[in-house]
Amino acid sequence: MSNESLAIYVVAVLCLGAVLIMSKDRLDPRLRRGMALITVVMIALAFVFVIYDFLT
Repeated sequence: MSNESLAIYVVAVLCLGAVLIMSKDRLDPRLRRGMALITVVMIALAFVFVIYDFLT
């Protein structure tokens, strides 16, 4: 993965997490739980990709 695409992915995932946190009161509880789980997985993958990029 190139550095530019990794940076775009990390920024996009962190923005998704921020939007989800800011709009948590307006979302349906079932939708909120699913989106939260997906966002947590995506943020964890972003950190794994960053660490992998530093090691290679």
